[in-house]
Amino acid sequence: MARRTVFVDDKLLQEARELLGTRGIRATIEAGLREVIRRRRLEQLRRSLGTMDMDMTPEELERLRDEG
Repeated sequence: MARRTVFVDDKLLQEARELLGTRGIRATIEAGLREVIRRRRLEQLRRSLGTMDMDMTPEELERLRDEG
């Protein structure tokens, strides 16, 4: 693991800490990076799966969502 020197906006860091529920600077940055990676991978997965026609009405889809 390499050491880095970065300049981070204090307000941005504080907001990220609050939203992520982290304590320190390192934990906040690492959690933020993990979240970015997770979201991008989910988006890539969604795109790779494409779309499908489920032949369902919006009401049927809503009912399935409520049951889950």
